[in-house]
Amino acid sequence: MRPLTEQDIRNSFVNCSKGEAKRLAVPRDLGERPWDDLDFLGWRDPGAPDRSYLVTERGDRLVGVALRFQAAQRGFLHRSMCSVCLTTHPRGGVTLMTARKAGPAGREGNSAGLYMCTDLACSLYVRGRKIPESGIRIEESLTVDEQIARATANVHAFLDKLDA
Repeated sequence: MRPLTEQDIRNSFVNCSKGEAKRLAVPRDLGERPWDDLDFLGWRDPGAPDRSYLVTERGDRLVGVALRFQAAQRGFLHRSMCSVCLTTHPRGGVTLMTARKAGPAGREGNSAGLYMCTDLACSLYVRGRKIPESGIRIEESLTVDEQIARATANVHAFLDKLDA
């Protein structure tokens, strides 16, 4: 992914108003992000514990979506799998992220959801740059490049549901 500026990020949102995009919390460490290892930029809002954001490249444009999630209520032994990168996590490491649809459907309250790594670090898990809390990822027969392509396709399929 190419490095993004705060203005790039704010201009990319498709499922919130310009005012909402102007007020959302953008990461302050954009210059320190591992851009070459990211398929999308994802972050949690430090001021709103139920909000996250995702920005990715789709063709020649950026697409950003505001996400909401509920705190995990799972037991200690419960494990869940991310629908994007297929990494399994114990207790709360995977959360149902929901996003309001773009346009009139979103204004009517329609949304779509996807189970994702709560920390939105799917790109780093796939590449082995970040280790899940369990200490391991399921061994796959796919190459890392094939896993990256699958994760990107999964994110794009979710964005398609939002009409982004």
